[in-house]
Amino acid sequence: MPLEIRELHIKATISDDGRPEGGSSSATLPEQPTDEIIRACVDQVLQILKEKAER
Repeated sequence: MPLEIRELHIKATISDDGRPEGGSSSATLPEQPTDEIIRACVDQVLQILKEKAER
């Protein structure tokens, strides 16, 4: 019998200091300028939209 999920609650905590709240994570992300990350995301979204428009 399949299980249907009708509601999904997601909770996220954002802090300005850049450290994860709670838990100790040994993995650290490389620091990149925010503008560079945003530009890469925008480029990927535009590429996906272009590919969908070509179909």
